[in-house]
Amino acid sequence: MSALHSADSFLLSLSRAFCSPLAVFIQIQGYVICLTLAIGWAFAAYVRKREINRIEDGIKGGNSFAFLCHDIYELEHSNQVNLPRVSVVMPLKGFGEHNLHNWKSQITSLYGGPIEFLFVVESTEDPAYHAVSQLITEFKGDVDARVIVAGLSTTCSQKIHNQLVGVENMHKDSKYVLFLDDDVRFHPGSIGVLTTEMEKNPEIFIQTGYPLDLPSGTLGSYCIYEYHMMHADDFRHDNYGVVSGLRDGGYSDDMTLAAIAGAHKRLITSPPVAVFPHPIASDLTFSRYWNYLRKQTFVLESYISTVNWLMNRALFLTHFYLSWGFVAPYFMAMVHVAAALQIYIKGYSYGETTCTSGGLLLAIWLAICTFTELLSMWNLTRIEVQLCNILSPEAPKLSLDYYNWSMIFVAMLVDNFLYPISAFWSHFSQTINWSGIRYNLKNGKIHKIERNKDKGPEFTDLGGKHLYGKKAATPKASLLGSLGRSLAHWHQPKKYDV
Repeated sequence: MSALHSADSFLLSLSRAFCSPLAVFIQIQGYVICLTLAIGWAFAAYVRKREINRIEDGIKGGNSFAFLCHDIYELEHSNQVNLPRVSVVMPLKGFGEHNLHNWKSQITSLYGGPIEFLFVVESTEDPAYHAVSQLITEFKGDVDARVIVAGLSTTCSQKIHNQLVGVENMHKDSKYVLFLDDDVRFHPGSIGVLTTEMEKNPEIFIQTGYPLDLPSGTLGSYCIYEYHMMHADDFRHDNYGVVSGLRDGGYSDDMTLAAIAGAHKRLITSPPVAVFPHPIASDLTFSRYWNYLRKQTFVLESYISTVNWLMNRALFLTHFYLSWGFVAPYFMAMVHVAAALQIYIKGYSYGETTCTSGGLLLAIWLAICTFTELLSMWNLTRIEVQLCNILSPEAPKLSLDYYNWSMIFVAMLVDNFLYPISAFWSHFSQTINWSGIRYNLKNGKIHKIERNKDKGPEFTDLGGKHLYGKKAATPKASLLGSLGRSLAHWHQPKKYDV
């Protein structure tokens, strides 16, 4: 039997090193992370499946409108006329392949109370202005909708500026305001469900929800906030510093409002039916995914108080540790498997390698935990697809055929590997390009805004919306582009792609 080659010797030595007590601890920690995710997704699936059963039982019991409300008598005129007024504020930026369909799903709500839709754009030069104006003309007389030109932001992000201008223009009698991202498809009964929950519990400060990402042939995901409903008076009277906190240097509306809620011990809830289809651009590239990831980590650099800063640092360190703690066992497992294959292929004896079966056993346990995790994710996605189909019976049916589960696995690894790198980049750069606008932070707040169409991107990151009037050529499909879509869908922190 020939002596060990240097490369083989290094590989087998590395495998033995990964069987040390510290390395075994890291690998077992990875198993725990996988199983914790699996348990969390299983619980979320249980909650949503329970809602599906409730709706199906209601339909069987004679309530054909169970997807709108629990009790069919709530649809009687005497109840509908007493519903509170709601203002829906939608900050727009750019126009893409899915926007028109999304906007139609939002303005054709079956909410029975008075409601208005305020589409807010930066300027009339935004491609979204003309597209949404035509849509409003098409539905003229059927819905109360209008376009508002907000102008350029100077003290906060453009999205927050658009939201605040929308609030300033909402109806004086509106009781609730719903801030809605323009890149999700709403269900007909969603606004009614949210309003009912707010009416039941006046202590609710924010109601929020999540998207069901719809890839163009790749992956699916969970947990990115897509809207928040709040009390209109909180904005009229700047309760808890809501308006000033957003206006004075605010970068992220979600993170700022969450910080305010935490500081004042206010309640944030999410109904089990708050899951909305979120189509992803078919031409998403890896570079656009990277900028999207940068925006997710950049939010941890913005803060409104010392406590908020400490919380963001804790999130930074926790995500850093867990992300690489999740990835490291897979690298070790690859080494164990490669070492075992070398022993088998080249016929090395146990005496020559002094390699035990411990490494291969660790890799097998990781494979079992990974399978359990992916099975739980698949089950959650399956149930959320079913829930969305029930909540929007008039819409084209969603399907699990969208999802490529092998790409999901790759995306999980690459995304968690890149997250700490992106977080460090954001921390030291203190600047980000968001939809063609460069924001610079100082002491956790925006202190400089730069706009340059010639140097900025032509598309938003995930939605692939054209930011300017001239339509650029569509990038060609590629493996990196497919991976970019998968990464974007897998990634779970909050999204701010307007």
